[in-house]
Amino acid sequence: MNSGMSGHSPFVNRKYSGGELAFISLFFLFVSFPCGNAAAQATADDRSQKLANPPANLTRVPLQNNVDFGAGVNGHGFAYTLNIQPVMPLELTEDWNLITRTIIPIGYRDYLPGADVSGLGDVNASFFFSPKGPGPGGLIRGAGPVALLPTATDDFLGAGIFGLGSTAVGLVQQGPWMVGALANHIWSIAGPNDRPDVSVNLLPPFASHNFGGGRSVSLSVDANHDGNNEQRIVPVNFGGSQIFTLGFQAMSSQIGGRYYAGVPSDSPEWGRTTLAFLFPK
Repeated sequence: MNSGMSGHSPFVNRKYSGGELAFISLFFLFVSFPCGNAAAQATADDRSQKLANPPANLTRVPLQNNVDFGAGVNGHGFAYTLNIQPVMPLELTEDWNLITRTIIPIGYRDYLPGADVSGLGDVNASFFFSPKGPGPGGLIRGAGPVALLPTATDDFLGAGIFGLGSTAVGLVQQGPWMVGALANHIWSIAGPNDRPDVSVNLLPPFASHNFGGGRSVSLSVDANHDGNNEQRIVPVNFGGSQIFTLGFQAMSSQIGGRYYAGVPSDSPEWGRTTLAFLFPK
């Protein structure tokens, strides 16, 4: 159930394309960008760590671009999804924050029967109640409800049902390293009888390393399990990020890719770039 969960995912046979190799090459160029003075580097490093931390007290709006090549039965189709992912911390008390994380997918598919399809997908909204300070062993954590909203404008872009579940995140930060995991489970609550029920687990462990100057690399595994169809998808994501400023606006850009380590026989391949607007307090 990655990126807000869509009803139909583009699948292809695994192979390396010229586009994927270009993404990998740009990734190594990307992490070698220079940064500014010591004060700017310290600020960039702090934002970089917070950006990798799901329950961090940092308002940000990532714009995640997902590109699929070789989709469809003949392996020549193309798919694109833009995930708008606003994350907003709200102070509840002196000791607790509420972190809201919403995923709004906008997709395009050119390989579906009949005609091309584009429009809004199902919206995924998570709410993390998170203590402001770390717990035992420096554990940063948060937990709360998650909802799947049937907002898709086409049957191929979403599950078409209303779902509810629970979500939790835990992580530890040691120096430049951050390691943790986020988990959720969503059950279908209501929807049309002709749409299949939803019972999906997501368990993505993640790790990131900050090189300084706002540069970092990350690795995550979006382990999905569809309990109704007994289908598992285990994509491995990797990417490099750079914090920078455009005028007075702090921003982060990322480039990376994904390798499917455990998937059905018709696995996808794709590249991802992310542009995030940061609103530090």
